[in-house]
Amino acid sequence: MMNVLKRVSAMSLIAGFTVLTACGGNSTTNVTAANGASTAPSASAAPTQSVPVTIEFWYGLGGKLGENMDALIQKFNASQQEVIVKGIVQADYTETEQKLQAAIATGQVPAAVLSSNVDWARKGYFAPIDELMTLQPDFNKDDFVQTFMNQGQVDGKQYFLPMYGTTQVMYYRKDAFEKSGIDPSTLKTWEDLAAAAEKMTIKDGGKTTFFGWEPMWGSGNMIDATLSKGGHILSEDGKEVLIDSPEWIETWDLFRKWIHEDKTMQIHSGGQGWEYWYKTIDDVMKGQAAGYIGSSGDQGDLDFSIVSAMEQPGWAGVGEGKPVAQAIMAGIPSKASDAEKQAAMKWLTYFTNSANTAFWSINTGYISVRQSALQDPAFVSFSESNPQIKIPLMQAAHGSEPFQDPTGGKINDALTIAADKVQIENIPAAEALKEAKETAQAALDKLK
Repeated sequence: MMNVLKRVSAMSLIAGFTVLTACGGNSTTNVTAANGASTAPSASAAPTQSVPVTIEFWYGLGGKLGENMDALIQKFNASQQEVIVKGIVQADYTETEQKLQAAIATGQVPAAVLSSNVDWARKGYFAPIDELMTLQPDFNKDDFVQTFMNQGQVDGKQYFLPMYGTTQVMYYRKDAFEKSGIDPSTLKTWEDLAAAAEKMTIKDGGKTTFFGWEPMWGSGNMIDATLSKGGHILSEDGKEVLIDSPEWIETWDLFRKWIHEDKTMQIHSGGQGWEYWYKTIDDVMKGQAAGYIGSSGDQGDLDFSIVSAMEQPGWAGVGEGKPVAQAIMAGIPSKASDAEKQAAMKWLTYFTNSANTAFWSINTGYISVRQSALQDPAFVSFSESNPQIKIPLMQAAHGSEPFQDPTGGKINDALTIAADKVQIENIPAAEALKEAKETAQAALDKLK
């Protein structure tokens, strides 16, 4: 679930530092004599330390997320003397991108920003970071969760670095599973989950009073399940929309059947903002449903003395689940100076090292971007009493990359409309997806 982001003030930093066009190492300077002549310093003169490179890092995080980001910035600044990061806070991700667009137009850009935009990378607004990564002695690209790392690539080059990730996992009531004699570790497929949901469902006079499971409203959960079954949104050449294939129709119609015919599942829809999301969580926490599918970021809102977490399942005869795992990424604007780019990469490398990405996961519920975070001592200690923290990272290791809609959102919009028809209106998936395919294909064909 998205955190409500509030504007918070950036902490003031000690003034007096000067931005240089080079960083690191010692330097010597010429000394002006009394007669105005320039002379070299004497051999006995102490070498002058170079001034740290001060850079701005823009990010749209408020509340506890903002506090944790600021804590890591301060920790980084205290850890070395070459770079000073000045955090500049925006209200949310959208505002960050809007302000970055204005900054690019004026040429006064930050050195690093918690934002990514594939189109802007292709237009040259962001700098590729492949060479910058190789200059960092402690940068281990192979240790990153590759599902996340790949999302930062544009046309074969790395433009963005994953900072943290999110994916939707399964949260379930431990008492409901125990009461029905269900071992959650045995639920490896959606077929297993459907059978368990039927067993846990309680009906009174044909009306369901306790639901065996609650998917989250929208296309997201059903897309995850379809990808896990081997479905694709576009053909390999990107020219054909494939959302009416058997994998899509069979998967989506099962969700329709579970909700409308079997009545072992339900969704909450509509309302203001995230109202439907909170209602879904409340059903589980208040004992009206056995479990639901939610974000890794929900963990701060859940009581894990009541619930636990598990990965999304796969399908019988197909394999493990492949739900979308999305990275929140940072980039370096191309108009930053070379020294600022190097300083920015030093900061981003620090944020994403094993210990710090583990810290971020522990304190926010979001996913570590490094596989080695699972072995970080603090993460290991935390996970011993909070095993749910490992589930999103484990799932992300075999997750699917988020879909980049080439039509500017029209394919995603068609899927959203189709999902409402299936989940709310009980329209057969074949009919809803056929209409969505026609709309999406027409939008895609206009790009030719």
